[in-house]
Amino acid sequence: MWDYIEERALKCAEYIIETGCTVRACSAHFSISKSTVHKDVSERLKYINEDLYEQVRKVLNLNLSERHIRGGIATREKYKNESVKS
Repeated sequence: MWDYIEERALKCAEYIIETGCTVRACSAHFSISKSTVHKDVSERLKYINEDLYEQVRKVLNLNLSERHIRGGIATREKYKNESVKS
């Protein structure tokens, strides 16, 4: 694997662990695509650093389990803001 890919995967993994952010937030922070971040941390990282991979998996699993809650909160805020404008 190329050095810059390994470095990018490690940086993304460390950022996700430190902040607890989603793949989408990580991709926005590093200005790369979501699919690249996802492939880096869920496939490539396993072969680079398995301990870091396990830590990232925990954060991503937590984000996955909270996804439906975040969507509900965003929808509530959207309609709350629309009623204020009217």
